[in-house]
Amino acid sequence: MPTIKDIAGALVPGTSVNIKGAPDGALSGLTFVAKDLFDVAGHPTGGGNPDWPGNDQPAAHHAWAVQTLLDGGADLVGKTITDEVSLGILGESAFHGTPLNSAAPDRVPGGSSAGSAAAVAAGMCDIALGSDTGGSVRVPASFCGLYGIRPTHGRLDISGMMAQAPTSDTTGWFARDAATFAKASAVLLEEDIPTDRAALPDRLIVAVDAFGFADAAMRTALRPMIERLSDLIGAVEEEVMAPQGLSTWAKAQRTLQPYEGWLTFKDWLDSNPNMAYSVARGLAAAAGTPQVDRDWANMMRQEARARLNYLLAPNTVLCLPTTPFPAPMKGLPISQTDPLRLQIACLCSHGGLTGVPQISIPGADLDGLPVGLSIIGRWGMDAQLVALAKAMEQ
Repeated sequence: MPTIKDIAGALVPGTSVNIKGAPDGALSGLTFVAKDLFDVAGHPTGGGNPDWPGNDQPAAHHAWAVQTLLDGGADLVGKTITDEVSLGILGESAFHGTPLNSAAPDRVPGGSSAGSAAAVAAGMCDIALGSDTGGSVRVPASFCGLYGIRPTHGRLDISGMMAQAPTSDTTGWFARDAATFAKASAVLLEEDIPTDRAALPDRLIVAVDAFGFADAAMRTALRPMIERLSDLIGAVEEEVMAPQGLSTWAKAQRTLQPYEGWLTFKDWLDSNPNMAYSVARGLAAAAGTPQVDRDWANMMRQEARARLNYLLAPNTVLCLPTTPFPAPMKGLPISQTDPLRLQIACLCSHGGLTGVPQISIPGADLDGLPVGLSIIGRWGMDAQLVALAKAMEQ
C-alpha cells in the first residue's frame, strides 16, 4: 500500500503505518487512521508525549478498535497526533504542533483527537479512531465539520487504548459523510444500522438551556438542522437538560475526570517527565482534590444520570449544540483559552458524567466556519442515533 501524504500535519512525526485489512469485509476499500492512544502491533504508542512509557517499545497487539476495523476490511494508514496524554480540548500540541483544520485553516481543529479529525477532514483517510473522555471526539467533529460519535460508555472494548479517566473514557470515530460513518459504526458497534424510517425516534427534545448557553449566532446557524430533525421525527418539545445548571454538571465532571487522570498518571509523574505547563498544572491541581468535593461530584453524577434517564425515554432523542461556538483561532494565550475550555465543558460534560451516546452531525456553518448539532439518546441507543444522523443527510 502506498504511504499517504500528510497534507494536514496530522500524523505522528517519524511514523509510517500501513496495514492491510481483511479482503472481504464490509469496509473493504476504505482507509482509517488511529489516534496515538491506540496500540498498533509493532509500533510504539506515544500518547502525545515523548516521555510516555509507550514510546519505549512497540505494542505487542492491536487495540480492539484497530483490530475490529482491520477485520472489517479497512486499511490502517497512519497514527495521528493527540493532545498530550489526551488532556486537551483544542488540539494544539506542545510537542507535535497543531494539525490543520482544513475547514478553517487559521483555527484549531479541536482535541484531543486532533490529528484524527484533521486527517479525515483533509481527505487523507475515510475513517479515524479517536477517544472521548470530556469531548475529545465531539468537539473536533464540530470544529472540523465531521460526523463524530461518543458511544454509550462501556459498550465498546477499550483494551489497547491508553486510559485517562476510566469512568468516562470511550473509543469514538469520525467520518466525512453519513454513509461511511454508518458503515464504520455498524462494524464497531457490532450491530446493524436500521434503514427503515419507521425505526427512527419519534420524539425530539430541544435542550433549551444548552441552546441558551451557546452564542446567539450559533442558535441561528443551527436552526435549519433542528427544523430538519423536527420534520424527520414529528413530535417536538422543549426541556431543560440540566436543572442544576450546565455549569454545575461541568464542575462535577471537572472534579471527577482530572482526579481520575491524576490516579492514572501519578506513577509516571514520579519520573518527572517533560510536560506542557497547561497539562502539568491540571494534574498537579487534581492531586489535591478533597474527598468532600469528590463525594459531591459523585452525587451530582447520580443526579445527572437520573435526569437523562427521565428525559430520554425509548425512541426519544435530545438535541443541543455540540460546542458553544466555532473553532477558536490558533495560538491564543492560556489566559484566553482557559475560559474557552470552561465554556466547551458546559456543553460536553454530560457525556463522561452520564455515559449516554452522542453524535455530532455536520451541516451548519457560522460565517463560513463549521459547527455541529448533537443528538443524544438513552443508553444503548447508538445504532438508532446513527440511523437518524444518516437520515439527516438524505
